[in-house]
Amino acid sequence: MNIRKFAFIAALGLCTAGSAWAKDYKVGQIEIDDVWVRASAPGQSNGAGYMDIDNDAKTEDRLLSVSSDAAERVELHSVLTENGVSKMRQVEGGIVVPADAEVKLSPGGYHVMFIKLRAPFKDGATVPATLKFEKAGEVAVQFKVMPASHNPGMSMNHDHGAMKH
Repeated sequence: MNIRKFAFIAALGLCTAGSAWAKDYKVGQIEIDDVWVRASAPGQSNGAGYMDIDNDAKTEDRLLSVSSDAAERVELHSVLTENGVSKMRQVEGGIVVPADAEVKLSPGGYHVMFIKLRAPFKDGATVPATLKFEKAGEVAVQFKVMPASHNPGMSMNHDHGAMKH
């Protein structure tokens, strides 16, 4: 009986620890996860921020703007490829978050552009910002500063071919 009680408490502790590690934010029916920026390279004056936005509402919403004291100006951008050349463009009118869907702000796509950084983004630090949604309202978030080499697409890829089963 004591072993079962211990196992239950240990499992409960792991569940609690897992949710404590997640840096999730919620406003209305919008949930924001995986909020991060890369550390600045020497002399870098701009930085890009990324996140996942999940809309559980039955109607679409729109990320209208992001504000932060970490930069002189913050804009929402997308990357468009025309004739094989990628160009960054400011998103006019915000980023639509469809009903019951998720939008990923990620390298090569939608992102938050921090323009004229007031100080470099240091690995391991956080960058405070406020997201403003058309319907859900505002929510304060902390962008986690990841190493300059951070590549989220590679973090989940593992080579299982060399493993012995």
